[in-house]
Amino acid sequence: MRILVTGGAGFIGSNLLLYLHEKYPEYELLNIDKLSYASDLSYLDEIKHSNRYTFKKLDIVDRNAVRDIIRSYKPDGVFHLAAESHVDNSIKGPEPFIQSNVVGTFNLIEECRQFWQEDEERWQNNRFLHVSTDEVYGELGEQGAFSEQSPYAPNSPYSASKAGSDFVIRSYYHTYGMNVVTTNCSNNFGPHQHDEKLIPTVIRTALNHDDIPVYGKGENVRDWLYVREHCRALDLVYNEGKAGQTYIIGGNNEWKNIDLVKKICDILNEEAGNAPGSDFKNLITFVKDRPGHDFRYAIDASKIKEELGWNSKESFEQRLRETIQWYIRRYSE
Repeated sequence: MRILVTGGAGFIGSNLLLYLHEKYPEYELLNIDKLSYASDLSYLDEIKHSNRYTFKKLDIVDRNAVRDIIRSYKPDGVFHLAAESHVDNSIKGPEPFIQSNVVGTFNLIEECRQFWQEDEERWQNNRFLHVSTDEVYGELGEQGAFSEQSPYAPNSPYSASKAGSDFVIRSYYHTYGMNVVTTNCSNNFGPHQHDEKLIPTVIRTALNHDDIPVYGKGENVRDWLYVREHCRALDLVYNEGKAGQTYIIGGNNEWKNIDLVKKICDILNEEAGNAPGSDFKNLITFVKDRPGHDFRYAIDASKIKEELGWNSKESFEQRLRETIQWYIRRYSE
């Protein structure tokens, strides 16, 4: 099995490659990544010398380069994770998000379609898994949860670009009968996440004794999913999900931002010590909220649980502590 993973030097992609390499000795893995600021090949050091792993620097916005890699590598399946993903950056400059997330996704699936359709067996068996976000559904009030039936209502250039890519994938199933599946996940946490994201930002600024920035009053609510649990779900959807279907993946683990920040500070007090005034919470500072900041996301993951048997098994507090320990080591290097 030749498996192509896009964005494999990023947060979720690198964790997924390590997961697949360990679980499937029959997989040959090709990682394509443009190596943006959010990528880091060192995350994959443990498999970089494996004869079952190959890396190619490639930007999926480059249609010719995508065509060449599909034709030369001949993938049996694709896990598509490459994307611009930071909401704040999409507000400052939306064009790269449209290019990478919409145009790049089109380039990849169209080149796969053209290549796979040349052989009937390949067309029937090869699968394209598109990884997306719960942010395409907009925001929730204090009650309710997103499901696969929720209407799309993206509120940022980032979420709009991901919604556009979701619709491209959907159209290739309904128009061409292509073997595609889509996942929409909640906020991931764990090792390898870029410093700009919430949990690494809290840890980094606290350890530096800098102000810990919290948007608004910190009342925004997110569902948190451990990245390796997400990888396990992606594996299951790729192998057992029904073609043309969407599966929402969440941790059933909602936290107000301010409560999560305080929880991280409490763990840091135990793991790192040397806090100002003996408590890292003293560094929490409320800053101006970002434009269009969605109030709440929550996930109803009933479909993937009932149809595929997936459920989040991890202890959030334990995995959060392990994540904090990983970043403490990283920032002390």
